[in-house]
Amino acid sequence: MDVLDLARLQFALTGNIHFLFVVLTLGLAPLVAIMQTRYTVSGMPVHERMTRFWGNIYLINYALGIVTGLVMEFQFGLNWGGLVDYAGDVFGAPLAIETMLAFFLESTFLGLWILGWHRMNRWLHLACIWMVVLTAYASAFWIMVANSFLQNPAGAVERGGRLVITDFGALLGNPALVMALPHVLGAGLFTGGFVIMGASAYHLFRRTAEQEFFRTSLRTGVTTAFLGVLLTIGSGYGQFAFVSRYQTDRFESVEAIMGTMITIGEVLQLLMLFVLFPLQFGHRLARRRWLHPLLMIITPLPYVAVVFGWLTRELARQPWVVYGRLTTADALSPGLTEGAVAASLIAFGTVLGLLAIADLLLIIRAIRRGPGHVTLGAPPVPAPPAEPAPALSH
Repeated sequence: MDVLDLARLQFALTGNIHFLFVVLTLGLAPLVAIMQTRYTVSGMPVHERMTRFWGNIYLINYALGIVTGLVMEFQFGLNWGGLVDYAGDVFGAPLAIETMLAFFLESTFLGLWILGWHRMNRWLHLACIWMVVLTAYASAFWIMVANSFLQNPAGAVERGGRLVITDFGALLGNPALVMALPHVLGAGLFTGGFVIMGASAYHLFRRTAEQEFFRTSLRTGVTTAFLGVLLTIGSGYGQFAFVSRYQTDRFESVEAIMGTMITIGEVLQLLMLFVLFPLQFGHRLARRRWLHPLLMIITPLPYVAVVFGWLTRELARQPWVVYGRLTTADALSPGLTEGAVAASLIAFGTVLGLLAIADLLLIIRAIRRGPGHVTLGAPPVPAPPAEPAPALSH
């Protein structure tokens, strides 16, 4: 493999691993907020325990996902200096906004939410988790603005050998963004719903003591996955209108990858429409114990579809980094050697691989332990009564 192949492989590896964290974050964040809203309004303990349990899963994934995102940032300077020089003024703007406004605010409100249990007014505490959701979705929006610019460099012209922004509104209204953003958000809901479904099925199949908890969680997961798959499939097909107008030759090189993604999505859609969603009413799905192993087995399939979907979007653009403006070969940093890129590929791949394994193991451990072992939001332990001071002797 030459330098270009190694650099592309490195970004594909780190990008896909990072997105596996992102897609679950986007799926779980609104679900945790909805669970807490139901608890705040109704006061039912089951919704409070669901908020704490699934919020704990969300935090594990979020914390490790941050590190994978930092690893990705290094690659722009290390391997893709040509992209930075040519399109950094345009491509970097939404990334900077995402970091400074969306991500920092999301982390701040998440910290307030974590520390605010039993300390803040319940409505103010609820507002914190909804701000986490809004800023997380804002973060996804700005990332997709940047990616859509690479797919279709709208709102920019070349001056002095560099791209500059001439129409920020065109950048935000990019046709490559219109259907891609709901597609990503739908994939997040799709994935989050399946994770909740699989975890709930595990406990229901084992007949653990938390039957009410996981029956309610299973219904939430099925409903979310049902809505998510409809949004994902609908917006996915909606992107063909953009391709047919702007990039008529895009999918010729990725037909097998795209076909795999579509097949997985449509099979899961049929399963949700005609089997799982109808069975959720009256807790019939929770009672069909023979179906629970199936729910556990299909839990990873949205992740597989997500990977193939991201590869379809990125590989179909080749040989361009900025479509029609900058080739992938010209986007490489000057002076790179095979040895240097191979070394960074091994280093980054090892770090991200270990983080992905750690994330999986920690989430599985938290799920198996159940809601009774969650410390997030646990009531404060009252201090022991002070012992009376000994009497002074004369």
